[in-house]
Parts: sequence; structure tokens; C-alpha cells
Amino acid sequence: MSDSVSGCTERSRTAVTEAEVEALVRGICFKTGPPRTLGVEVEWIVHELRDPRLPVAPERLEAAYAAVRSLPLSSALTVEPGGQLELSSPPAGSLTECVGLVSADLAAVRTVLRGLGLGLAGLGTDPWHPPRRFLREPRYDAMEKVLDRGGPAGRAMMCTSASVQVCLDAGYEEPGPLGHGRRWWLAHQLGAVLVAAFANSPLAGREPTGWLSTRQRFWMDIGPDRAGAPPLNGDPRAGWARHVLDAPVMCVRREDGPWEVPEGLSFREWTRSGAPRPPTREDLDYHLTTLFPPVRPRGHLELRMIDAQPGDDGWIVPLAVTAALFDDPEAAETAYRAVKPLAERALSRPAPHNPLWARAARSGLADPELHEVAVLCFTAALEALPRLGAGTEITDAVADYLDRYVTRGRCPADDLLDRHHGTDHPRSRPRSHAGTPHGKDTP
Repeated sequence: MSDSVSGCTERSRTAVTEAEVEALVRGICFKTGPPRTLGVEVEWIVHELRDPRLPVAPERLEAAYAAVRSLPLSSALTVEPGGQLELSSPPAGSLTECVGLVSADLAAVRTVLRGLGLGLAGLGTDPWHPPRRFLREPRYDAMEKVLDRGGPAGRAMMCTSASVQVCLDAGYEEPGPLGHGRRWWLAHQLGAVLVAAFANSPLAGREPTGWLSTRQRFWMDIGPDRAGAPPLNGDPRAGWARHVLDAPVMCVRREDGPWEVPEGLSFREWTRSGAPRPPTREDLDYHLTTLFPPVRPRGHLELRMIDAQPGDDGWIVPLAVTAALFDDPEAAETAYRAVKPLAERALSRPAPHNPLWARAARSGLADPELHEVAVLCFTAALEALPRLGAGTEITDAVADYLDRYVTRGRCPADDLLDRHHGTDHPRSRPRSHAGTPHGKDTP
């Protein structure tokens, strides 16, 4: 779902204490119970059909979004700061229902855009254009100012990136394959495999960056306070509550005039000092939308690490694979056992700021261990999909992806690099335990 204010806290203008913030976050951001619903958020780069290398004029984007908003969509339509389009599905009772709803919405949106000479590109980052703000709102003015303090990655993330975000129920309160503690841990370890298998952003400024998922590199460069996960040792609720309290406040909103953008003020410190004004529950709600960890608890779990995928329906594969590996008990147990050895490579550092995630983003499935685990997990997901009621359209798409990419140690980024270099599509990428075909690893 989009980053609009919603969900995690009761809206109120009453000032909150540090203890109240911790209780609110612990009590509401993990809503446990049987995994019954599923959602997906698909982001797209909007481009000129006649030549995607041409920038889309702001007035053309405005006209396009005005036309699209008139459609009777099931999904929520939002616009990202750089003009990217996002559709967020309603909670669906099954994978088949979720795919059907979003596919119908996308078909309607594409028809309108095509009539205006525009198309949607499934790419993790815009390979053609530098960051350019389309939305001029106080939220994004503040975000840009804050992120600029850490370098250019923030603007690139805001204005040139796109993803497939899968939303899953938090799981049972009790332990086991579908327990919320296991699912929280699995999301952060399996997340590196999803980064590698679905990497689709190797270019920026029309040239290779040295990373198969440049989008993931942007998130790493933004830093752990804003874009990192909490440590995984201990109770997920307690860990996330500490992370929320210790994370820096992006802005103090005002009804008139520019919003204040403090530097180095955590939400914990804000509750203690009460300056420049006491924070409210509404401020907490807003603060939660300014944190961008790879897995964000919003009552459900929002997995944010997957690059946007090529083709009209490429987004279905990461949705289906992720749903199967989390919601089918047998597949969830297989995935858990498969990723446990990988966890040691994270060196107990939170995602994505650890060597495992860096390797996944840079080298993809050229890494032998990531490749082996991906094959195991995709195979388990494919076997689980019929048990989740998935039809042949979904299972065939996953089977094709497994054969075309995963088994061969490739990802969509490799196709983009092949086309960039003018080479034929090779059968597989060479893999070795030493080094990487895309440059030196960084922790």
C-alpha cells in the first residue's frame, strides 16, 4: 500500500508519551491470526510509447493521471514523487482473486494511457532519465531535504525507482511455520533471495551501474535509520517499537508555512522534550510512513525488496512465489530450512545493510549459495501453488520463470545487460565462489 497516513495508530491530536508510543506500536503493527488475505502493490515507470528515452512532460503526466482517476478501479491508485504510477490491491481472500483484481485494473489503466501515447515499464529503476520531481507537496519537499543530507540515493529512490511489494498477514501468535515470529525472521532472510532472483535494475543514466539491483543499492545508501530493519534478536514487536522510537523524525508538520525538518531528532527524544511542540498520535502515524525498511509491519507484513518486473504480468511471479513460501506450511518450512545457512552471511547485521543483501543486489543468482537456495525455494513454491488454489496461468508463469531465470542462475537484469551490450541471450551465467561478474562486493 502507499505511504499515505493510515492504519497503525488511532488518529488523535492528543500528545503521546514514550510509553504510549511503545504500547501503540507493539499492539497494532503486528495483527496476528490465520493467514487469510493477500495484497500486492505494483509500481511502474510511465514512459512515452514512441520513445521511452524521451522525458514525459509534466502536463502530459497530469492529463494522464486525471484520465486514469476516472476509472472504476478496485485497487487504490497513487502517484509517486517522480510520476511513477502505483496500484495497491485491496486485501484479497486468495492469490487467484488478487491476481484477477489487479490484472483487470492494469488492463484498464494501460488502455487509457495507450490512448494518450504513454506506456508502463516494469523496471526497478528508470534507466533513461535522472531524478526529477513531479509532485510538489510538503511531504516530498521535507523528504527530499532529509534524504539529500545523505547523498543522491534518496532522490533517485523517490523519483526513478519502482517495485513489486507483497503484503502478507502477520501470521499466528503461536510458533510454527506460520507463526508471526517465524514469518518476520523468514521475510528478512528470504528477502535477499528475492532481491537476487528478481533483480531488474542494472542501468542508470543508460549505463551499467555494476549492480543487478541498483534500486536495492539506493536503499542501502539511504542508511539504516531510515531504510533499515531492526535487529532480529528477540520479540518482533519489541524490536520494531524500539526501532520506531529511535528512528529520526523526518519532519514536524504545520498547518501553515513550510514544515520543520529537524536534524538528529529521534521520535523518542521528541516525546521527552516536547519541542518544537509535543508529538501526537497523528504524528506517530505519520512517522511510521516515513520509515522504509525492507519488511514493514503495518498490521500485516509489507515486503518491499522486489524490483518491478518486465512484461504486462511479470509482477504475478514474485507475488505467487512469495505467497506460496509464506502461506503454505510445507513450502514455508522448506524455505526456512533453505535460508538458515544463508543467515550466517549476514553477520548478524540487520537487512539490507549486511554482506548477504549486498551480494544479492550486486551479483544476483551468480552467487552459488543464493542460486542453490533460490532453486529450492522456487521449486517448493511451484509445488505449493495448486494447494493454494492457483490455476494454470499462475503456475505456468512461475514454472517458466524457474526455467528461464532461476535454474540458469539469471534474473531479468541479465536480459537488460545483454541487450545493452548487444549480445545474444546466453543459456546461463557463469558462477564462481570467488568474485562477481559485476564488480567487487561491499559489506
